[in-house]
Amino acid sequence: MFTDDWDSLDNCAGLYILDENKKPVECKSLKKWSEFMGKGENKRVAETTINGKCYVSTVFLGVDQGFGLSIEGKPLVFETMVFGGFLDQEMMRYHAYEDALKGHDAMVVLTDE
Repeated sequence: MFTDDWDSLDNCAGLYILDENKKPVECKSLKKWSEFMGKGENKRVAETTINGKCYVSTVFLGVDQGFGLSIEGKPLVFETMVFGGFLDQEMMRYHAYEDALKGHDAMVVLTDE
């Protein structure tokens, strides 16, 4: 059922936004989360096209893909994925923005070999 009453949709679990330092912060308000995620610049971490044949994308997902069960207890909210080439659909997920940047760069190197 859809509703215009955003307040009734508060207290959501597993949703995250980024603070001013790119750190994931749990967000219980679906409205605030939707507004944050609606801005493309909030989601894009890095993107690289390799030889015009392959694309590596790293994004902030805004949802804990570890579903609260990650070994370290931290949300998995960043993802690097390869589109095209021999590593097509290869994917890694991360807890931290800095790790996502490093992972992106590593995937670019692997994909370019």
